Amino acid sequence: MPSQNDEGSRGGPWGGGVRQGADFEDMVRQGQDRLKRMMPSGGGPRTIATIALLALVAWGAWSAYYTVPSDSVAVVQRFGKYLKDVPPGLHFKLPLGIDATTIVPVKRQLKQEFGFTTPGANDPYQSPSPRDATRETQMVTGDLNAALVEWVVQYRISNPRNFLFEVREPSETLRYVSESVMREVVGDRTVDEVITIGRQEIEVEALTKMQALATKYAMGISIDQVQLKNINPPQPVQESFNEVNQAQQEKEKLINEARRDYNKVIPLAEGEKDQRIREADGYRLKRINEAEGDAARFSALLTEYNKAPEVTRRRIYVETLQDVMPGLRSKIIVDDQARSILPLLNLDSPQGEKP
Repeated sequence: MPSQNDEGSRGGPWGGGVRQGADFEDMVRQGQDRLKRMMPSGGGPRTIATIALLALVAWGAWSAYYTVPSDSVAVVQRFGKYLKDVPPGLHFKLPLGIDATTIVPVKRQLKQEFGFTTPGANDPYQSPSPRDATRETQMVTGDLNAALVEWVVQYRISNPRNFLFEVREPSETLRYVSESVMREVVGDRTVDEVITIGRQEIEVEALTKMQALATKYAMGISIDQVQLKNINPPQPVQESFNEVNQAQQEKEKLINEARRDYNKVIPLAEGEKDQRIREADGYRLKRINEAEGDAARFSALLTEYNKAPEVTRRRIYVETLQDVMPGLRSKIIVDDQARSILPLLNLDSPQGEKP
């Protein structure tokens, strides 16, 4: 009987040294011959049963333990019936197919892409199939225009039991739900809202409706975010739409500039207006007070005049001359008794010469 080293050099005791391209039957036959040579001489059915039992025990021991990653849980089934959820770590189960485990990544954020594909994705439902990539993005807006919408749905598995057993192919179902909701939300808005100002509202409304349907169908999925990516008009009208979009941006620019000038000029004008109003109010109060003072003075003077008309008239005359005469450069002397005007005297000259 050949030694173990000889067997290992040929590929092990299960016919690993058979040359490439040998028929399956020859491989089985050679394996049986090698197994017979490895058995002790005189071995019978008992020896074969012992080896089979040892192999069964070894396989059972090997299949009795399993490891759950830190971002996942394991769903345990016994004879196909749900048993429990197992947290991360090293665990043991009943071997020989009695217990079956399914690893579910509950802490990992998963995503689905619509209209485009990320290279190297492991999830077959993450990216659309080549024939569906263009079809998914083609949508009709509320004003009967067409738009090409690309978006991403980010979600987590919140209930592993529902995710595995309540809905058949929950990831595929989520793609259908997402596409249906997005078409509904986009169909309620105009193409301008979809492409420009309505993106955030579309994301929020789509997230709410997708989560409602996922809860209604008991999919075991929690949707974290719906994010719109590229939104473009169809290729035949894209150039014209870009011109319209550019015109709208120019309009917004001019509006912003007008608002800037408005905010710069109007407050200044308001300030000048308030200043003029205050000045007018001050002038009005000044004239009113002066008029009221003059009226009070004349009223008091009239009262005194009524008491002594000649004295009051004389006093007024004298006071008037006192106010007027100092302002004259050439003084005039009038003699009431002579009933004539005296020669004018230049009283301001040093010699007192006549003018």
